[in-house]
Amino acid sequence: MAQLALYRSLRPQRFDEVVGQEQTVRALRNAVQQGRVSHAYLFCGPRGTGKTSVAKILAKAVNCVEPVDGEPCNRCASCVDIASGSFMDVIEIDAASNRGIDEIRDLREKVRMMPAQGKTKVYIIDEVHMLTTEAFNALLKTLEEPPESVVFVLATTEPQRIPATILSRCQRYNFRRLSQTEILERLKTVAQTQGIESEEKALEVIARRATGSMRDGLSILDQCLAYGLSSITYQDVLNVLGLVDDRFLSEFFGSIMEGDAGLVLTYIDQAVAAGKEALQFVREVADYLRDMLVLKAVGPGAELSRVVGDETLLELGRQAESLDTGLILEVLKRVMQLAGELRFSESPRFIMEVTFLELAGLLGS
Repeated sequence: MAQLALYRSLRPQRFDEVVGQEQTVRALRNAVQQGRVSHAYLFCGPRGTGKTSVAKILAKAVNCVEPVDGEPCNRCASCVDIASGSFMDVIEIDAASNRGIDEIRDLREKVRMMPAQGKTKVYIIDEVHMLTTEAFNALLKTLEEPPESVVFVLATTEPQRIPATILSRCQRYNFRRLSQTEILERLKTVAQTQGIESEEKALEVIARRATGSMRDGLSILDQCLAYGLSSITYQDVLNVLGLVDDRFLSEFFGSIMEGDAGLVLTYIDQAVAAGKEALQFVREVADYLRDMLVLKAVGPGAELSRVVGDETLLELGRQAESLDTGLILEVLKRVMQLAGELRFSESPRFIMEVTFLELAGLLGS
């Protein structure tokens, strides 16, 4: 039997376990506690920020036999069955693959039935923006006159695609991207509770690469754990994600600033020989330049993307001081343009070499 992924096995089971969505979970917990649960909710936000997890916690809370301060007890039969996915009255629907009017008509017929196992039927419709216009119209009638024992939770990453008629009948909650600090603290807790030995620098890279998604962070941690077995090192993370070391980035950009064409080509050759993909390497260079630009504009207190560690931060500062802001911005734009070109190129190394040699000529002159 396949092992359960970390992001699934460590899914929050209570409102107070949800990371980074304090306002949303507080409002929902209060609604359950006061008996003011709405018939329809719309959860909006980027992927991996907790929309489905919060929807399942809400489903447990409204069906829990002994809720405490709006929180599910996680001990009664309803809570246990919902957590295991065997509760008949919590229905999850993927709108991406069930987007037609026939599926919604079938839903409308089943909505009329009383709950079979618990107090409230909860329909969780994920990626609801994928429904067709006809399906939305069919769903609208149910949202206008819903049975008392039914709660709808609509989840989407693209709320602008939801018709206004649907929006007006839902309580809307926006889920924000998590900060790197929030993800890092959660990763540290997971590593500790799971008995995983990990370097803090490795977890910092994972938190940065998660780009605000807790699910992505846990997925990367899982992948790195499979690579490093019982421990995770900084080098393990670089190898798994195909990244280059920050010192390598610093030295590489230093060779560009010096205008040393031979050294630039040597560094590119080393990156390619180590199995780094051209597009990923260029994105790392772009992140490095972004940090340089921010450091130049804001100063030592700047919030960097953590592509640069403490060891190379001083060198980044020296490089930033020696270049004009406009020049850094021009170079960054050219590197970002290169990243776009590489997506459709059949000879990525050639284009990469030409571009970086051009930049070496620009900065080294």
